[in-house]
Amino acid sequence: MEFGIHIADFTWNTGAAQLGSALAAHVRNAEAAGIRRITVMDHFWQLPGIGPVEHEMLEAYATLGFIAAHTETALLHTLVTGVIYRHPALLAKQVSTLNVLSGGRVGLGVGAAWNEQECRGLGFEFPPVAARFEQLEETLQICRQMWSDSDGPYDGALWQLERTLNSPQNVSRPYLLIGGGGEKKTLRLVAQYADACNLGVRDELPTHKLDVLRAHCEAVGRDYDTIEKTAMIGIDPSSSPDAIAATVRGLEGIGFTATYVFSVGIDEPARVVDLIAEVAGRV
Repeated sequence: MEFGIHIADFTWNTGAAQLGSALAAHVRNAEAAGIRRITVMDHFWQLPGIGPVEHEMLEAYATLGFIAAHTETALLHTLVTGVIYRHPALLAKQVSTLNVLSGGRVGLGVGAAWNEQECRGLGFEFPPVAARFEQLEETLQICRQMWSDSDGPYDGALWQLERTLNSPQNVSRPYLLIGGGGEKKTLRLVAQYADACNLGVRDELPTHKLDVLRAHCEAVGRDYDTIEKTAMIGIDPSSSPDAIAATVRGLEGIGFTATYVFSVGIDEPARVVDLIAEVAGRV
């Protein structure tokens, strides 16, 4: 099992004024501990359930650029980008720019978006769910085309691009992950377009979701085993290494190969890294 650290909470005991130096130390510490992936949310306000909306939240792609400059080996991406926040050509260019500057370590995690409160607050359009999934599919198509050898036009229902030129091209084809477990649309898009899925895990293992994904793969002629299955689990100050390790062993047993860990209510980043490293030693 490969471990990733998902940085969902930036409200640390160092305070906002020292957030840059604290984040740099955190990601260097994570790499030194053997953590192979580092991700951030693509939100502008903190999420309910993690903290008050007024708590610190950094813009995702500027943050990934900062993290790339302070790391050497980790795979970096959002978990996950809300498709409604950026024009798809801009998103493809942002990812490929970071991919080049990081030596091929930056990929794309993407989903249909859900945070209506945040959108209304900041003035982002928040289309109905069917429209957001239409945007997601065309975004996937545009990104894949811009990351290919083709610079031809793209003619979609929503977006028309006369020339999908993208120079410099990626150092390595960006890792493409779709987040969410929606059975009718999200997992179908995973089967059709993605390198990986990401499923949240709480009380039960998502065995049924994998069965649904397998069925979508069969429907579109995709080899199910070519899709990486990744999970996201949360920890808090009461989390025990034994309990987390048991969950991770269960995930590994049904085919998951990577677990992203986020923390709630832990204001010392080093504690998160230490706990992940301890769990990794027990799996």
